[in-house]
Amino acid sequence: MSHLVETTMYQISQIFLLPTLALIAILFLYAFWVLGEFAVLALRRRSGAGRALVAHFSTKPTLSPDELDVIAHKALEVPRIASRVTPMLGLVATMIPMGPALKSLSDGNLADVSHNLTIAFSAVILALIAASITYWVVNVRRRWLAEEILEIESLRDSLRAGAQA
Repeated sequence: MSHLVETTMYQISQIFLLPTLALIAILFLYAFWVLGEFAVLALRRRSGAGRALVAHFSTKPTLSPDELDVIAHKALEVPRIASRVTPMLGLVATMIPMGPALKSLSDGNLADVSHNLTIAFSAVILALIAASITYWVVNVRRRWLAEEILEIESLRDSLRAGAQA
């Protein structure tokens, strides 16, 4: 009975290798997309543009600080999730081929061991690169958004002072 459970679990885990590798590839490409967006935004910010929260506040000055915070969180949500999920997928993509690699090693089939280890380590490397890029971008953008919230509070104070005068 335990052999049946073990075999079933092994077969189910093998089903997830291809989808996991596909997700890592997509997230790897997404990380470079996010990096490109970040570079464009950095250039726009140098010229004084590219401040999404300030733009929202300019069009709707009645936004509360909590509403601005929600807008900021929405802007960072997908890359933040990508930075946290990608390393987990890398670990999954490392562990799935290890079973067949160990089995091939016990059978003396070094070519299959090599093939499975190549998949395992390539997947984790790409996943960690993608996670590192998205993590870095999210942290810098979080700082930018915090700076914008401070700028908006200054604008709000100026508007209040102007209305009282």
